[in-house]
Amino acid sequence: MTELESFAVELSQEAALTALPFFRGDFTQENKAGPGAFDPVTEADRAAEAAIRRLIAERYPHHGVIGEEYGEDRPDAEHVWILDPIDGTRAFIAGLPLWTTLIALRREGRPTIGAVGQPYLGEVFLGGPSGARMLRNGTETPLKTRACPGLSDALIATTDADIFVGADREAWTRLRAATRLARFGCDAYAYAMVAAGRIDLVAESELKVWDWSALWPLVEAAGGRVTDWNGRSPDGDGRILAVGDPALTDQALAVLKGA
Repeated sequence: MTELESFAVELSQEAALTALPFFRGDFTQENKAGPGAFDPVTEADRAAEAAIRRLIAERYPHHGVIGEEYGEDRPDAEHVWILDPIDGTRAFIAGLPLWTTLIALRREGRPTIGAVGQPYLGEVFLGGPSGARMLRNGTETPLKTRACPGLSDALIATTDADIFVGADREAWTRLRAATRLARFGCDAYAYAMVAAGRIDLVAESELKVWDWSALWPLVEAAGGRVTDWNGRSPDGDGRILAVGDPALTDQALAVLKGA
């Protein structure tokens, strides 16, 4: 591992130590959304991000930070850490071990390191310049996406089909019909399973920069590809397509066309 990859793992472990005691326990929560909607945040989210930010400030005070809970600090720096302390807060509230901590390092405008941690399972999925691996119980397992050249054979995932609206909903419906099996409710853990060769494709919309930045280097370091729904590099569009076998990209984009 490079120095910064090791630090990403350290940050993930620090977030785990902070958030895990809250899981399946008593904690406060708030609804960040307006009337008629639900976008929860818990004290675990805020405590975990605060812990990550403290470590970054101590070790690399010249680095920037963008976090879901506490906003931006030097976002134009050469190195910027992008944080989602608990991705899948709904799963966290429900006691389901599918929430993750997402930590990415962006350099010169592009994420180059991504760490996806699942504290309850003791897993950290890491992708970066030295490759892709899963760390658990002191061991490292190399990660590699699996071959799936045909969309009709693909196992796909999205967090919640009801999130798609309008043309995006129609596009997802077409994509689901073109594939073998779909799974729901996995949040960012689905992308870790793409990197591990268990899921072939994830398609989502309405994502923020902290939702997808860690996933991009992880999936690509394992041999996959990540784009927006137009085949371009992810940006502020919020629509993400991640495939394990790059051969699926053009097939999936053709189905999504028009969204």
